[in-house]
Amino acid sequence: LCFPQKLWKMVESDEFRSIWWSEGGRCVAINEELFKEEVLGREGPLRVFATQSMKSFLRQLNLYGFTKIQRDFRRSASLPEFLAEEAAASAHNQVLYYYNPNFNREHPHLLEKCKRRASLKRR
Repeated sequence: LCFPQKLWKMVESDEFRSIWWSEGGRCVAINEELFKEEVLGREGPLRVFATQSMKSFLRQLNLYGFTKIQRDFRRSASLPEFLAEEAAASAHNQVLYYYNPNFNREHPHLLEKCKRRASLKRR
C-alpha cells in the first residue's frame, strides 16, 4: 500500500488511539507523542511506515499534499471526535491537524487523487 492508503487504514481502524478523523472527517488529527510510541515505535512485521522519525512522517504528509492547519477552539460535533480531542488535550499532548482535499472520510473515492508531489531538484 502507498502512504495515503496506509494512513487511511490507520484512521479508519480502531486499533490506533493516536490518530483519528476530525472536523467531521475532513481532517486527520494526530496525537504526536502517542503516535511516536504507538505507530513509529513499531518494529518488525508490525511496522507500519518505513520511518521511525516524526519529522520524516510529517515530510511524507507534506509530499502528498497535506497541509497543517491551526485548530480554532470550536469543538467537534460528533461525540467520538469530541472525546478523542478532550482526551488528547487533557493529557497535555500536542495534537496536530492535517488537511488534504482528497483525503475525506465521506469521499473515499478521492483517495486515488492523493499523489506524491514531485520534489524540486536543487540547482
